[in-house]
Amino acid sequence: MPKNAGLSRLELLQGTLDMIVLQTLRWGPRHGYGIAQMIRADSGSALQIETGSLYPALHRLERQSLISAEWDVSESGQQIRVYRLTAAGKKHLVAERSRWEQLSGAIAAILNKPLEGET
Repeated sequence: MPKNAGLSRLELLQGTLDMIVLQTLRWGPRHGYGIAQMIRADSGSALQIETGSLYPALHRLERQSLISAEWDVSESGQQIRVYRLTAAGKKHLVAERSRWEQLSGAIAAILNKPLEGET
């Protein structure tokens, strides 16, 4: 198979993280730490997104105009960057969720296929 055929592992992982971030922002604007905490909580601590992965994803999504960001002040008086989903981001999320459901359904079908001789 040619190297450029299909998605590379990195592209798949980045796309999955991007989709999870967009999904998290569906529930409202959040700063980076809040996004990471919500992902961790919603996944039962199975997903713990490190800042070295989260912030490049946020910058990538912002460059694609799927999220917007603005500076705000936290309750403790510190400057924080707050991210929110854009209309384009909502549309993109719908498409990505559909692709994810197709992919995960195909994988589940393969994994659930009984072995020869099993019923």
